[in-house]
Amino acid sequence: MEASMYSAMRVGIVHFKAFPGIETGVGPIVETLEKICADDFWTAVEVGWMKDYRVRNTARHLLDQSHLSVAYATQPKMLSNKFNLNHFDKGERNKAIDAVKSSVDEARQLGAEVVRLIAGKDPGNEKREEAKKLLIDSLHQILNYAGEEKDGLQFTLKIFDRSIDKKNLIGPVGDALDIVKVIRPDYPNFGLLTDLSHFPLLDETPEESIPMMADYLEAVHLGNCAFRDKSHPAYGDIQPRFGIPGGETDTPEVVTFFRELRKAGFFDRAVRPVVSAEVRPVLAGEISEIILANAKRVIRDAWALSQRPEEVFVTSKGVKREAEMVAAK
Repeated sequence: MEASMYSAMRVGIVHFKAFPGIETGVGPIVETLEKICADDFWTAVEVGWMKDYRVRNTARHLLDQSHLSVAYATQPKMLSNKFNLNHFDKGERNKAIDAVKSSVDEARQLGAEVVRLIAGKDPGNEKREEAKKLLIDSLHQILNYAGEEKDGLQFTLKIFDRSIDKKNLIGPVGDALDIVKVIRPDYPNFGLLTDLSHFPLLDETPEESIPMMADYLEAVHLGNCAFRDKSHPAYGDIQPRFGIPGGETDTPEVVTFFRELRKAGFFDRAVRPVVSAEVRPVLAGEISEIILANAKRVIRDAWALSQRPEEVFVTSKGVKREAEMVAAK
């Protein structure tokens, strides 16, 4: 009997990606959040920057009614303003630290249980180690600030690409581990978040990277990317829908991801981890509601198929056994 995915994880959606146009902290934030709150497929939501405190108050009221687990992502605020936690200019780095501290306050106003953090730009090989030290110092300041209230707020550092789009310091799995191994001993509420869409951009695979980060992995994102053709409308780290032509991720890749996470014990913890879809409409004619339906179908199918024996080959439309594939050649 297949186990329900809800017994293993809280299934989330990244609000500001599903409904583009609200990344700058304004726009139809409440109206779109209400759609997620009303959809009982989702048991978690990841929200972002909301400039107006009245919007945050209304959003908190919706979230309290919904029974959703809530994460607060700093990406919208940090990327929109080009804030950099490992900036070599002290004044610029302090601006970034202050921005994250204000995000911590916003996260608490929204009832979030975790704050998603991101590193800044990668400065290149010669200055990378110095940048990592600055990032560690910034994270210490942020975590010290957050620790003044003993409410159990958690933090995750999200892994991005280094050479294609965001060109982030963190980065390849080895560099992510360098950071978390320094921070975690003093701050057990700090861990990593990896994103399925970023493995191709980093030239890494879940099979290689998940075991390496398993002890520190607290949450994951499910997404897609396109990078082989620079003229592709979703080129880079855009998170298009699953199965988009020219993309890297569809049901088979999510199945593999789920299997690797299971092997690493990710789904065995006492508190179910959050696994969030990070997808958005990109092509002309695409709309958020259908992109969300696409994500729900892929997640349901991939979870069901991941329960089957690994010798069953998975296709985007279902499964084929090895004997059937050989016979078809």
